[in-house]
Amino acid sequence: MANVKPLADRVLVEAAPAEETTKGGIIIPDTAKEKPQRGKIIAVGSGRIADDGKVTPLTVKVGDEVLYGKYSGTELSLEGKDFLIMRESDIYAVLN
Repeated sequence: MANVKPLADRVLVEAAPAEETTKGGIIIPDTAKEKPQRGKIIAVGSGRIADDGKVTPLTVKVGDEVLYGKYSGTELSLEGKDFLIMRESDIYAVLN
């Protein structure tokens, strides 16, 4: 993978693949697939810069599986994989 380092309070998330079938077994066409709302953190920035200039480290780390908003972040494709760059505040939860 290309060497990507997010800045400040941003994280690089590899989006989980979209669902291919419903629970009942119906195949979902590409045009009807929902955007994934979960993914794995691949890289993190150095932290949020406060008004006084101090850097507050991020609470998420590389390898965490997270839930985020449907329209969060900026989509990009690197070496055939889909990624999102988003602020840590766009992440709703870390899955255990």
